[in-house]
Amino acid sequence: MTLTSRIVALVVLALVPAIAVQSFNEHALRSAREDAVTASAMRNARAVAEDLTQFASGMRQLLDILAEAPFIRDQEAAGCTSFLRSIIRKLSGAKILIVADAKGQLVCNSLGMERGAYSIADRTYFQKAMQSGVPVIGEYVVGRGSRVPTIQFAYPIRDSSDRSSGLLIFGFDPAWLGERLAHAGLPKDAAVTVTDRSGTIIVQNPDLGSWVGQTMPAAFASGLDRASTLGSAVEMPGLNGIRRITSVVRPDGALDGMTVAVGLARDTAFADIDAATRRGVILIFLGTLVAIVAALIGGRVFIRKPVRRLLKASRAWRSGQLFARSGLTGRSEFGQLGQAFDAMAATLEKHEDGLRAELERTRSLQEQQVTMMHELNHRVKNTLATVQSLARQSRGGEEQAAQFEGRILALSKTHDLLTRDDWTGAPLRAVLENELSPYRSSADHMELVGPDIDLPPRYVLALGMTAHELTTNAAKYGALSGSQGRLSVIWRVTEDGMGGRRLEIEWRERGGPAVAQPKRRGFGTRLITGGIARELAGSVELDFQAEGLRCRIDVPIETAPTVRFH
Repeated sequence: MTLTSRIVALVVLALVPAIAVQSFNEHALRSAREDAVTASAMRNARAVAEDLTQFASGMRQLLDILAEAPFIRDQEAAGCTSFLRSIIRKLSGAKILIVADAKGQLVCNSLGMERGAYSIADRTYFQKAMQSGVPVIGEYVVGRGSRVPTIQFAYPIRDSSDRSSGLLIFGFDPAWLGERLAHAGLPKDAAVTVTDRSGTIIVQNPDLGSWVGQTMPAAFASGLDRASTLGSAVEMPGLNGIRRITSVVRPDGALDGMTVAVGLARDTAFADIDAATRRGVILIFLGTLVAIVAALIGGRVFIRKPVRRLLKASRAWRSGQLFARSGLTGRSEFGQLGQAFDAMAATLEKHEDGLRAELERTRSLQEQQVTMMHELNHRVKNTLATVQSLARQSRGGEEQAAQFEGRILALSKTHDLLTRDDWTGAPLRAVLENELSPYRSSADHMELVGPDIDLPPRYVLALGMTAHELTTNAAKYGALSGSQGRLSVIWRVTEDGMGGRRLEIEWRERGGPAVAQPKRRGFGTRLITGGIARELAGSVELDFQAEGLRCRIDVPIETAPTVRFH
């Protein structure tokens, strides 16, 4: 990252708190405004629903009075027609008054049509009012008598036995209802939508697209259902595509099935906040630009020059010219830094010769160490060769001498393993392969199964001699003495429950000659058990089964081994 980019990054970092404060304030303002607009939408939706409820209540009272007139109660067509004509002139928004019998046949209407001229038995409001016996508001329909769009308010007519004998129906103009709601004291930008139970729009203010009489779109209906389910206002597109915060109320009683929605335009509600946000963003941008320009100019004058001098001196030091100096002085940070670097260069120059001499001495000591290790290895082999020669001349006989010689050779091979890694240890798998590889004749003749584990030197020596004795015994009397024999060595590392680790090894032979329990313990057995117990504080269990020898070895591990699974 260049110095210029670092300066710009610092300026931007310094502006982060201001941006954070601006963002927090805007978020708080928007949250508060959204809560206020939501509450306003819900309040206005309830007000419109309450106005419709009062309208329905007044209509019910009016029809309750009219239903008591003898011409209507007794369903006398002649008197009924003149009576309805005289009444309808006095009712605002009324399009038609109808009296229908219990079968839905026309008895009379305010238009003077003959009895039985048409039937309304198939109308949903008729069926619902006759079935429930309570007033019901109907859907948006084109009247069969008036031939104009109307919404019907049906009121049951009861006979002397208090049974529903027909309906008194008041058909009013949806446009008149929309005009009534337009003057209900709503905000100027509010949109009011009222639908009947079938989803047909009966009121839409403002009705810019002539939605009255049309079924509301599926997306709009889904938004209203979501708002009704949540019981709160939701943001959704209106019928004209403008996003509004819309609240929904669904009245009950006589208005059951109607939906009232009031939406407030989001852009209008948040106009002042959006303007303040734009101003804030512009001011922050201009402030950032001015701050970056000032920082770049100041950085060029006060920072870049001393940095260049430090870089020049560091390049000279990197090339080995420790006599070079930055020349920076003074009590400023750059002056103190230059003086510290110059002092460091002087110290490095003073001790350079000493460091070179020390490196030369270290290299010489490493070469001497390698020479000494090779010499030690040579001397140990010579000593073991001498022991081997003496063993051949021993009085124990040829067989005893051969056994002694094999043990010395095994010890020598184990020393070779340790010498390869400067006597730091050797892998357990390599120790076993060191003894078993001369007897491996096929891939499935013997198997070694276990994790890769590195052992300390004394473990390598003790387990190496143990593996030699077991291998020698198997080659003479056990699984390795014939082609049908099989040998498996399985090991694992376990926890002992006290924070330590243990190495468990199982030597198992199968397929060789029949094995019998020896009558006495030979030197090899004593060497195995004594070496493991004495050197490693472990235990050995020899089980001379008929199918083959089985040996279990359990030793503690002093330090955590290196285990690698493949």
